[in-house]
Amino acid sequence: MRSPSTPSDDPAASESPGGPDSDGRDDAATDDPAFDESLPEGFDWLSLDPDERVVWTGKPHSMSLLPALLAGIPLLVVLIGALVIASEYLRRENTEYVVTTDALYKKRGVFSRDVKRVGFEKVQDTSYTQGFFGTQFGYGTVEISTAGGSGVELSFDNVADPRRVQELVNDRLRAGETRESDSADVLDDILTELRAIRAAVEDGEDEGEATDRAPGSEAGRDRPAATDGADPDADDSGR
Repeated sequence: MRSPSTPSDDPAASESPGGPDSDGRDDAATDDPAFDESLPEGFDWLSLDPDERVVWTGKPHSMSLLPALLAGIPLLVVLIGALVIASEYLRRENTEYVVTTDALYKKRGVFSRDVKRVGFEKVQDTSYTQGFFGTQFGYGTVEISTAGGSGVELSFDNVADPRRVQELVNDRLRAGETRESDSADVLDDILTELRAIRAAVEDGEDEGEATDRAPGSEAGRDRPAATDGADPDADDSGR
């Protein structure tokens, strides 16, 4: 006689390890710490079926960027270098210096324009400097200081043959001083002549007044002097 079967003896009733439980969950998946039924933040793009569950999330390893970094950094340096070169080129092309007979001018600006003027009458001192590359390639900076100013008022940066430019500025400065001196001498001569003319006119007026007041002047000799109060015309009529 066969003994009645019990649930524990029924292979269909017993659950194998790792098999699905009564609610359909996988025990192995439930025990996995990486398993999470809730979607992580930022996964709103993911649409799951009703019986679909998330068991793992991930992204590419950060070290996978290494090849791109090794290839991109030199390119980035080249790009930055190109920007620096372009900026310096535009700055140079939009900078100009001018020396006239009366003043010094400096114009600069890529997207705007800045013009500065310093007249020779304000220039107090000039100098020039050359760095290592300037000494090797023959360029430097000419600096202009003004009277009453604080330091360098105007500079011609990175000009060719700065010593010659400084000498040119000094020559124009001396020429301006000579011109001012000559103008002052001419004014002094004019003032001296005007003073001489004025003095001569005043002397002539004084002599004329003195002649008019003198008793023996021509004006006094034109009319005979009266004697004892008698009228000469009356004597002539009486005769």
